[in-house]
Amino acid sequence: MFRSRDKKTPEQFQDVSQGLKKLYRTKLFPLEDTYQFHDFHSPSLEDADFDNKPMVLLVGQYSTGKTTFIRHLMEQDFPGMRIGPEPTTDSFIAVMHGDQDGMIPGNALVVDPKKPFRKLNAFGNAFLNRFMCAQMPNPVLESISIIDTPGILSGEKQRISRGYDFAAVLEWFAERVDRIILLFDAHKLDISDEFSEVIRALKNHEDKMRVVLNKADQINTQQLMRVYGALMWSLGKIINTPEVVRVYIGSFWAQPLLIADNRKLFEAEEQDLFQDIQGLPRNAAIRKLNDLIKRARLAKVHAYIIISLKKEMPSVFGKENKKKELIANLGETYLKIEREHQISPGDFPKLKKMQELLAGHDFSKFPTMKPKLLEAVEDMLANDIARLMTLVRQEEAAMPSQAVHGGAFEGTMSGPFGHGYGEGAGEGIDELEWVVARDKPSYDEIFYTLSPINGKVSGAAAKKEMVKSKLPNTVLGKIWKLADVDKDGYLDDDEFALANHLIRVKLEGHELPGKLPEHLVPPSKRHQEIDMGE
Repeated sequence: MFRSRDKKTPEQFQDVSQGLKKLYRTKLFPLEDTYQFHDFHSPSLEDADFDNKPMVLLVGQYSTGKTTFIRHLMEQDFPGMRIGPEPTTDSFIAVMHGDQDGMIPGNALVVDPKKPFRKLNAFGNAFLNRFMCAQMPNPVLESISIIDTPGILSGEKQRISRGYDFAAVLEWFAERVDRIILLFDAHKLDISDEFSEVIRALKNHEDKMRVVLNKADQINTQQLMRVYGALMWSLGKIINTPEVVRVYIGSFWAQPLLIADNRKLFEAEEQDLFQDIQGLPRNAAIRKLNDLIKRARLAKVHAYIIISLKKEMPSVFGKENKKKELIANLGETYLKIEREHQISPGDFPKLKKMQELLAGHDFSKFPTMKPKLLEAVEDMLANDIARLMTLVRQEEAAMPSQAVHGGAFEGTMSGPFGHGYGEGAGEGIDELEWVVARDKPSYDEIFYTLSPINGKVSGAAAKKEMVKSKLPNTVLGKIWKLADVDKDGYLDDDEFALANHLIRVKLEGHELPGKLPEHLVPPSKRHQEIDMGE
């Protein structure tokens, strides 16, 4: 045992992507293949799954603004795009980067080894006729790919008429994407049966899930509060976890707001969502590593289930009856494996789904225990993953900051329309006059009641006044450091006014700057700042 482990230790990887491929091919795939994992859970992974750019999957009922949201991000129409109040997008469209505009139909897409869609072939022609790739040169698509999905309809009839398992296709995408965005329409919030089923199918991927409450500018503040509350209550019932999903509220398109009361809220929410999406390229390697760990844990549990069922099967007579009995008592098998191998209940596949899938298999043909395969996966989880994790951190440090650029992401980066520009500590950034001077007369009145000596007040005297703001000492200490520009331990009238200005900034809910911005430096101190800098 020791010698075999010694052989495994010098596993060296040039980069994270190559390491993930090697681990999957040499350690995880043999276990999956032997115990028929691909028939029960998920098709095998290919090189393209490890090499592809981060993907964002958009899911929502019809007319919630999914296609418009993509257009808003890219600031450009994409081939095959259709927008309207009726269910217009009836296909899965993978919007990807290409040198020129073009469409690739589903059947051609699933045979392209460079695209991560080959295993979608299993869903058949009914799905492939409704799947395509829109390629175009766009700066946003240089960093991410976006998957547009058909609008989810209500009622049983539409679900049957699709001709393919819609929830299963979404689950396949969910396993491979970096972010899942569920879109809801604030103007007509309802969650259909099919949408509930879809959200449940995505249950194992809550870490990737974000919710967008779109078209929020069509209702007033009071209605928005009620809609938000109703959405959270509905999601809580469907997802059924104590953790709250992050919900972004706004109007995600390039049109004037109908009701502009909540403009600041919408801007802040859009900024947060954009930052989340912009961080995807930076976190892509860690996400792929995380997904491989999840897959390995499931494959290991699946192997134990198959081994356990095989062990219980009679060698000659009564196979069919025993099979029915084992399927009915699968929950007991789960508990036995859980106790025997110290496995968390959360690692097991859904009981009902597993029972349905097992019904179509011949238990007598299941393989028996193969310890080497399980040991290889255990070794991968215990040792190889830790080494890859170190490599991820090294790659992140060596690479320049990766982020999504272009399209709507550029509009809020800088200039007067940048998020928070001219607010809080940024107030007065464009003005010739010192912004603190506006309220300085009232601050001066307080300053002269503190009996300044040689035009300055001591820290003790200033503290008595500053604590009246009721801000914590940690915050007031930072304000003191920023306001004491010449670092002499005293505040003159300009510095005292600056301290009060920063207190007001904090009380209005804004963050304090790490370093005093140039426009807040008192005019009397600006030459000192230059001298200190030199």
